[in-house]
Amino acid sequence: MSPHRRYNPLTDEWVLVSPHRTARPWLGAEESVPEPRRTYDPDCTLCPGNSRAGCNRNPAYSDTYVFANDFPALLPKSEAPSEDRLFRAEAVRGECRVVCFSPRHDLTLADMAVPEIQAVVETWHAQTLELESRWRWVQIFENKGEAMGCSNPHPHGQIWASDAIPTLVEREERSQAAWYETQGIPLLTEVTAREIDGPRAVARTREWIALVPFWAVWPFESLILPTRQTPRFSALDADQRIDLAVLLQDLLTRYDRLFDTSFPYSMGWHGAPVGSRHESAWTVHAHIYPPLLRSATVRKFMVGYELLAEPQRDLTPEDAAVRLRSL
Repeated sequence: MSPHRRYNPLTDEWVLVSPHRTARPWLGAEESVPEPRRTYDPDCTLCPGNSRAGCNRNPAYSDTYVFANDFPALLPKSEAPSEDRLFRAEAVRGECRVVCFSPRHDLTLADMAVPEIQAVVETWHAQTLELESRWRWVQIFENKGEAMGCSNPHPHGQIWASDAIPTLVEREERSQAAWYETQGIPLLTEVTAREIDGPRAVARTREWIALVPFWAVWPFESLILPTRQTPRFSALDADQRIDLAVLLQDLLTRYDRLFDTSFPYSMGWHGAPVGSRHESAWTVHAHIYPPLLRSATVRKFMVGYELLAEPQRDLTPEDAAVRLRSL
């Protein structure tokens, strides 16, 4: 396949696809392979019973555990900086929470049983419902692995809620609203219909599909979509939440088997913001961005052309999907 560009209708961006570059020799930096961990680490600030910052101490929790981030990026109160016509700034209020997925220090979501993952999904759902009563935006996300900047290997994610709609979410809303207005169908509903049995589909359950998007930037990037159009995470019904645990275990296990390593990634959920005028155009979805390119130690770097022009990928989404689907 010759070099070409692909358009991302969700964010109004282009990505350059150069599959011939996979043959080039690699002499760059390599990631270290994670070492096995103990089930409990007395020095881990997230393990049950251990102390955290200040006088905070975790209870002896036995499933999921949620607490207010000891070093939050957002605060409930914030004062607006001085206004300037050129150097604009505005106050942002919010709160940040940490979600421990399991009391076991040595697990990841991919290692957990479906009922354990379902407990995480139910926690995400309950937290989102509660936070949406006070904030316009609730961002669920997980950074897994040192390669994605995770400072603690204990299985956990975060939830940030704010009164401001983030830039990428605003961009997705504009794109989905424009598509719905002209086409009469939610953008991601059409993506699901066209991809569900297509070459980029990776895993599927009754309620969900995981696929490598046509416009993927990261080598093994994936998109998780519901088979029934649902605008936001808090609107998922019981069947969808149960089935999501099955899909997550399937997909994340495929990642780990790809290079026989605990696959690093950043994962997060997007859905209609609270009070959105375009809720009917939205479909809740998760983005998963894993950095590994060729092996457990060789990763993709967003540098040079990617930083200064537009994203570029060396592996076609179709090839990536075939490799994940075959595992």
